[in-house]
Amino acid sequence: MALVIVMACGQDVVAELTASPGESAVITASDFHEFSEKRAALGQLLFYDPILSGNRNISCGTCHHHDGASTESLSLGVGEGGDGVGAARTVGKGPAKIKRRVARNTPSLFNLGAREVSVLFHDGRLSFDDRYGNNFDSPAEEYLPQGLDSILAAQALFPLINEIEMAGAAEENEIGAAVYTRDRIDYVWPLIAERVRFIPGYELLFADAFADVWSNQDITIVHIANAIGDFVGLEWQSFDSAYDRYLAGHGEAMTGQQKAGLEIFFGKAACSTCHSGKFFTDQKFYALALPQFGPGRTRMFDPVARDVGRMGETDHLEDAYRFRTPSLRNVAITGPYGHNGAYRDLEGIIRHHLDPLAALDNWRPNNIVLPKTDERMQQLDYVSFANQLEIARLRRHVDIQSMVLGNEEIVSLVAFLQALTGGESVDGRLGKPNAVPSGLPVD
Repeated sequence: MALVIVMACGQDVVAELTASPGESAVITASDFHEFSEKRAALGQLLFYDPILSGNRNISCGTCHHHDGASTESLSLGVGEGGDGVGAARTVGKGPAKIKRRVARNTPSLFNLGAREVSVLFHDGRLSFDDRYGNNFDSPAEEYLPQGLDSILAAQALFPLINEIEMAGAAEENEIGAAVYTRDRIDYVWPLIAERVRFIPGYELLFADAFADVWSNQDITIVHIANAIGDFVGLEWQSFDSAYDRYLAGHGEAMTGQQKAGLEIFFGKAACSTCHSGKFFTDQKFYALALPQFGPGRTRMFDPVARDVGRMGETDHLEDAYRFRTPSLRNVAITGPYGHNGAYRDLEGIIRHHLDPLAALDNWRPNNIVLPKTDERMQQLDYVSFANQLEIARLRRHVDIQSMVLGNEEIVSLVAFLQALTGGESVDGRLGKPNAVPSGLPVD
């Protein structure tokens, strides 16, 4: 679905080009999968419970915190070993201090429960596909557990077994050790489920939320993942922005500058070519020549630190440096921007889109938001950025055409993107719990 904005007689006329008769540009509850309220309430606790992490020191909510509008507010994530939350998060101290940063920017969780969402992660390594007999094409392949109710449930499993994000190192705990010593990935998740199983406060909650749980012995990683998936799917449904009110016929909901930006977005700038539909994403992959920095999601056989994006999953050269189109809903409060958070503000990422190669040449580290660390890690952060051969490869893969917008047009475009910020929905439905059944501290 696409929207065309027509300016006529001094009034804004929104004409909908629908994919099928009766389809509307207005988001409603029917655009989302159905999720269980009881499972979501349980998932809220699990989402913020550090018991799911190897060293019991980080939760899903540490990086996807309510105070950060479901993001970390940093260019690159600070995973297991860090301290604090959001922009104030540090790399930790002492032996627990992080060894390297998370490879990519922490994505927001808004509207991921929408029916049209079919692919997750910046490189799309999780998608609907029954090639392995479990409904998903994922890094776990045929070893992904059966019975996952949603793509959100499937996604929840992977940070748990990532050394940098939540598992910890092999020498630090049994979860981290199992990641590297067990023959199969699906041998690790039961160890996490066993921890939850023996916390008394969880047993009744699982029994109430799942018909097939009669005692703590019945709790599996699938129940845990489904509960977290239902929480994420219900918690961050957001379609109460000024733009939504404008679509509903309240012309005064958007300012004149926001309306001018809307016209530029759908018209001259052609932003809606990729940021299309109700949720402003076509769920496809594009190369934008965003600067390389940080550890990158380096493949096993890569000779240099880099992030080749979608190609790392498909092994197709044409997918080099392509990353998934993000949704723009609540984009104004979920920066930094780009798969690696290369730009701290909307103006920066917009200007990059206008002339990717010039922006790459002129990019400087002051565009990013990263906590300070030791000199060694800081040097490693920019190994890829200093690699001229890698920069040359990056420059050869650009999927968008340069164009010119005036400064005032850019200001108007930013104003329109701010009109996509939700109202009460940005705080979530349940919010952050004050305590969790494990008794561990909630970030």
